[in-house]
Amino acid sequence: MRSKRGSECVFAPVFCQILLAGPVIPSMIEDNNDSVVPTDTQLSMVDDSKSHDLAIQWFREASPYIKAYRGATVVLCLPGDLIESDLFNTLIPDLTLLSHLGVQLVVGFGLRAQIDAYLNNEQETSTVIDGRRVTNDAALNAILTAAGKARAKFESRLSMGLPNTPMAGARLSVCSGNFISAQPYGVHNGVDYEHTGTVRQVHSNELRTHLASGNIVLLPPTGYSLTGDSFNLPSEEVCAETAIALNADKLIFFVEKLPVDSDGAVVREASANTMERLASQQNNEALMRTIQRAIKACRKGVARVHLLSLSDSNALLRELFTRDGGGTLVTAERWENLRAATVQDVNGIINLIEPQQEKGSLALRTREQLEIDIDHFVVCEREGMVIACAALFAEPESNPDRLAEIACVVTHPDYRGQGRAADLVAHLENKARSLHMKTVMLLSTNAAHWFIERGYIEQAPEDMPTPRKIAYDNKRNSKVFVKQL
Repeated sequence: MRSKRGSECVFAPVFCQILLAGPVIPSMIEDNNDSVVPTDTQLSMVDDSKSHDLAIQWFREASPYIKAYRGATVVLCLPGDLIESDLFNTLIPDLTLLSHLGVQLVVGFGLRAQIDAYLNNEQETSTVIDGRRVTNDAALNAILTAAGKARAKFESRLSMGLPNTPMAGARLSVCSGNFISAQPYGVHNGVDYEHTGTVRQVHSNELRTHLASGNIVLLPPTGYSLTGDSFNLPSEEVCAETAIALNADKLIFFVEKLPVDSDGAVVREASANTMERLASQQNNEALMRTIQRAIKACRKGVARVHLLSLSDSNALLRELFTRDGGGTLVTAERWENLRAATVQDVNGIINLIEPQQEKGSLALRTREQLEIDIDHFVVCEREGMVIACAALFAEPESNPDRLAEIACVVTHPDYRGQGRAADLVAHLENKARSLHMKTVMLLSTNAAHWFIERGYIEQAPEDMPTPRKIAYDNKRNSKVFVKQL
């Protein structure tokens, strides 16, 4: 059972089909013995009646959860293959149902299959490297053409309203626009990706305005720069960044295969950290990239990310409205603690500080030195992963300067901007007070304002106490900051 699903319930996709079937009118026939016996048709009607009763019970159980979904923001990411498959015709009524339940829908979509078909027809070529297309002029023309056709297809299907169909009287408003600002992806490993871009900004306020008006927002895999240029963007990136910008309640990816564990069993639910460890075990590169998008979205504020199978026509409603779901749920529950470091944390600390050391932002610390100094470190651990660290080196109490140095304050890139560094520094300042230190000092190359905002004052390196002055590395040209406790 998925106990962490929150606003979810027992509500079967068959419910809508049963309601559309109409009332059941029992019929009876008499045999030659004047006894009333059921026919096959009658038995079928009895079964239908039971199905209706079951659907009504499901609907009763769904009532509080329908209320919970009203006003929720859900971002869906659809691959281009889905738009061209029979699943698209099933998905449209599902989107209609969600919209009528009050869910605010953002639907992003890819167009790789359509672009490949267009280029093949025009006898043009385009290379895809690590999931990103090198978008030449021909490929850009293909994606702009395909985006227009895909939007028209969505608009036409969501405008349907024939009686006696799941779309009866269900016409919905759809909008699209320049909601995504982009910038060039640039040159990587000597390859110029030309018109391929990356998301620069999601104009979330405009999106919220359209969602509040009841529109379904379509997001093609395109973006526009301040210079008026058009760029081809990965649809997974567009959807993930949009979900983050909107602080969406759910982000849903449709994938060819669901992630599996080391035993080959489908993973039904996992935290972002657990999923990060499982990502490398997947044999599908596209799935691995999607998992990385899911992890980032979770760590940036999206509470739940769902991966659904393209082979399951009921995947969307089953995942949202049944307890056990049908796909993979990636959650973002924060489970971590701040504690003293141990020797077992050395590898985790090295993984954090090595990128900063390579950039020159941190002084070089060898593994041996870390093992010697490990008692001075504190770490923020989340589900067995060190995501932040810092160290405190205090002078002996007999030293009249009563000076302590805070060093090696680092947070994992995926967890920055959420207050962990501030928590670590405050923790070490309190520890310095408990050791009767009068002053804390630190060195920084690129976070001056961050420390100034927390009460630190810049000091000339020559004003440092003699032992610290001797250890000062002039080549790094670090700024010195002090704070009186």
